[in-house]
Amino acid sequence: MLFNRLLLLPAMVGILTVIVSPLQAADKPAAKGEGKMEAYSVELPYTEITFEMLPIPGGVYTMGSPETEADRQEDEGPQHQVKIAPFWMGKCEVTWDEYDTYRYKLDVQRRELAGLDATPQDIKADAVTRPTKEYRDMTFGMGHDGFPAICMTQLAAKSYCEWLSEVTGHYYRLPTEAEWEYACRAGTTTAYSFGDSPDDLDEYAWYYDNAEEKYQKVGQKKPNPWGLHDMHGNVAEWCLDQYVPDFYSQFKGDQPADNPI
Repeated sequence: MLFNRLLLLPAMVGILTVIVSPLQAADKPAAKGEGKMEAYSVELPYTEITFEMLPIPGGVYTMGSPETEADRQEDEGPQHQVKIAPFWMGKCEVTWDEYDTYRYKLDVQRRELAGLDATPQDIKADAVTRPTKEYRDMTFGMGHDGFPAICMTQLAAKSYCEWLSEVTGHYYRLPTEAEWEYACRAGTTTAYSFGDSPDDLDEYAWYYDNAEEKYQKVGQKKPNPWGLHDMHGNVAEWCLDQYVPDFYSQFKGDQPADNPI
């Protein structure tokens, strides 16, 4: 499948699409739609920032790319069957608006360590672990409001999910590679979720030929068949797994791998 080859800025890996487990915490109330496999939206506490989660049906699919596919990389095979449980995935890549809400708590921690007085904004922060504040503007001048958050480490992406779980009361995490590819394919078996030909690529993806060497605001291109935006192109998203070049070779056999990680 031709998803990795469409990345606009491969060096800017760190964009995350957050998923929520179908199994919510037993002591937390369900968000509207959660538990029923329906789409739902969440508003971040003390803000007017919202994000949407879309239901992804469970199923079995063929993971990896066929040897006959053009520009196929060695680590995209061998193809194998994978069974995926139902889950929810963010409709769009996580934006700076969302991610900055998480980053604001760093200022609170610094004031506490320095023995400085709290500010009225401190009530919006919490004590969940977060990464060290970066030394430069990580948007690189390409845009902030409505643009995808970039350049965080995988650890920072995981910490964001922990924070999001804490402040919303619902369990969020990064998708596994198998879940991500399953959601990207959206029930299709073609090179792209919209077919095998790149002729319609401009309608679905930001990439080298149309993005002017910059990332773009999320959700502007057509979604895939399951309603997810920017699964092709724009920026890369972190997955929960660690990269193992020959990982696919472990799943040869007649039975589908069950939610592999």
